[in-house]
Amino acid sequence: MAPKALLTFLSPLSLPHNLPHFTPKFLKIYTKPTPILCKSQQTPTETTQSSVSIPDQGGTGAAAPTRGDQFLERQKSFEAAKLVMKEVKKSRRREKKKVLKVNTAVAGCYGCGAPLHTSDPDAPGYVDPDTYELKKRHRQLRTVLCGRCRLLSHGHMITAVGGNGGYSGGKQFVSADELREKLSHLRHEKALIIKLVDIVDFNGSFLARLRDLVGANPIILVVTKVDLLPRDTDLNCIGDWVAEATTKKKLSVLSVHLTSSKSLVGIAGVVSEIQKEKKGRDVYILGSANVGKSAFISALLKTMALRDPAAAAARKYKPIQSAVPGTTLGPIQINAFLGGGKLFDTPGVHLHHRQAAVVWSEDLPVLAPRSRLKGQSFPNSKVASENGMAEKIQSNGLNGFSIFWGGLVRVDILKVLPETCLAFYGPKALQIHVVPTDKADEFYQKELGVLLTPPTGKERTEHWRGLESEQQLQIKCKDVERPASDVAISGLGWIAVEPVSKSLRWSNINLDETIKELHLAVHVPKPVEVFVRPPLPVGKAGKEWYQYRELTEKEEELRPKWHF
Repeated sequence: MAPKALLTFLSPLSLPHNLPHFTPKFLKIYTKPTPILCKSQQTPTETTQSSVSIPDQGGTGAAAPTRGDQFLERQKSFEAAKLVMKEVKKSRRREKKKVLKVNTAVAGCYGCGAPLHTSDPDAPGYVDPDTYELKKRHRQLRTVLCGRCRLLSHGHMITAVGGNGGYSGGKQFVSADELREKLSHLRHEKALIIKLVDIVDFNGSFLARLRDLVGANPIILVVTKVDLLPRDTDLNCIGDWVAEATTKKKLSVLSVHLTSSKSLVGIAGVVSEIQKEKKGRDVYILGSANVGKSAFISALLKTMALRDPAAAAARKYKPIQSAVPGTTLGPIQINAFLGGGKLFDTPGVHLHHRQAAVVWSEDLPVLAPRSRLKGQSFPNSKVASENGMAEKIQSNGLNGFSIFWGGLVRVDILKVLPETCLAFYGPKALQIHVVPTDKADEFYQKELGVLLTPPTGKERTEHWRGLESEQQLQIKCKDVERPASDVAISGLGWIAVEPVSKSLRWSNINLDETIKELHLAVHVPKPVEVFVRPPLPVGKAGKEWYQYRELTEKEEELRPKWHF
């Protein structure tokens, strides 16, 4: 038998010759033995025909396949080829969907993470061309600080995130969505996440949808700025309160740490937890804008430098700290570990519901508390005497009055006890003013930008949209010996609502016969959110009235442990 005829006999199925990247392992076809007539062509003029008979099961002899049988065989081969191509295309799609890690090949500013360039002097990451070429020639681009970071380090307020800080944005600005997109790769990686939350703005900076960014990666919750809490605050009460609030938000974390980047309280505990849970993975510091990530990294490196020479070397080029939201514009890689894994500072997640998203950049430092908080309580005799309202307040309490917290918050007292007191915890630079509710609108229009700041200056009030959002609050009064609740203003602070103030006992009333609900109306700028939460146990009084909840064995296992 001719070789070509034998090859044809052994290959009854013919696949298309133009099938690209054919992978035989996808093709599994079973065909019933069929009698085949083989032909072999010797020359164009001379042909030899030979037949090979394959007995069938009935033993009736050879039979040549009909044209219908050949057509069916070809169709089977084409269907098989289609299946192969389908599987190949699926595998290619899966490869395209794989998100790559942060590209560290492109040099970025070590202060903010923005890519270095020499084209636009107004854009983040700009470097003088001569300096850029010199550093590039000596392979020292990772030691370069961009022009914007140099200004930030000298106290200039330069906003670089469009749509925040009163700016509508422009070509030199980075959008908040672009910053969030730079964190999208985390859900596909194996990493250890350090999530930062500001205790002064716990609800506003919590990042409720964090799992959308980090996937199933383990999380360590770090609460910053505990040194700003009022004096004599018991951190055991604060830790229990934070753990309870985290459990209610249904966020699973490895542990909770109360820290202060300024005094280094709790930082050693975080370092120990990172070394325990890192396991060769990269460590990412995440949090909302202005939560204190750069300051925390600086404190972290300072503590690690005592034992780790890599951390000591990394302290020379650490991220810039600034009161401007959006200081960090890209992931900043820090070689802080001798073993495997890197430390990454990340861009802050910008939240539209915080006060920092509505004020101008020049007013941003006013929103950041710089010293220990001290609650400003109202009513008090000093304010009442200055405004000539002492007699009215003494007889009816705060009912019928409005309290302005700078130009950002207005609280109308609709229905409270005569002895109800409001304590404001937030930046001391925001002045508080009390006026009758019927004169509140007139007072706001007249004093906005003057007494009521921010916004600062009459020229900015022309573009200020005012306190457009109003929320009616009904707060239940269960125990007069403790605050009923906190009214937290996103990005600013909180207001403790005390049904009966211990310092104001002006009227002897039977508490069993008084109202059980306190009615307030809170006015804020439209994007800003207002949260009603259990009271935060601050100060010496907080330690006295705070009650620890008894936990079941299952709750004890699932609830995170706190450390400080």
